[in-house]
Amino acid sequence: MLSENPVEVTAMDHLYLSVSDIERSMRFYDTVFGILDFRRGDMKIAGAPHYHYFNKVMQISIRPASPHAPAHDPYQPGLHHLCLQVKDEAALKEAWHQLKAAGIEASEPAYHTDYAPDYYAIFFSDPDGLRLELVARRAQRERIQAEWARLTRFENPFDALD
Repeated sequence: MLSENPVEVTAMDHLYLSVSDIERSMRFYDTVFGILDFRRGDMKIAGAPHYHYFNKVMQISIRPASPHAPAHDPYQPGLHHLCLQVKDEAALKEAWHQLKAAGIEASEPAYHTDYAPDYYAIFFSDPDGLRLELVARRAQRERIQAEWARLTRFENPFDALD
């Protein structure tokens, strides 16, 4: 149900990921986020190291998981995967080439038409098995941005426009 006075979210501010080996994960994310034009800030919180990766619009942080925490399972309640959008198909291919050159195993860029006709993405995992995805910006995202003021229904808002 859409509020009579909705508050607009302008971006995802930050996301925290708990990792089993902070130094191993820091090396992995340094590589990935270096390719994706993020910067890193280091900070201790309550005595524990935290690494904060940020770009112009968001921050993704890693912190140590609780000792003896179970391994990540994307099919248990919680985070299934993290998908980041890149500008276009050329940027996706470039990221894939750089990940591959850095020794990070990622699926080849491909269309996944089960999701959308122009859904062009790659998939890979972090050292704890968290599934990561990069997707090229799609026509539907462009349409959402262009038509936002007309999408006034909460459920299936495009049905009212078509």
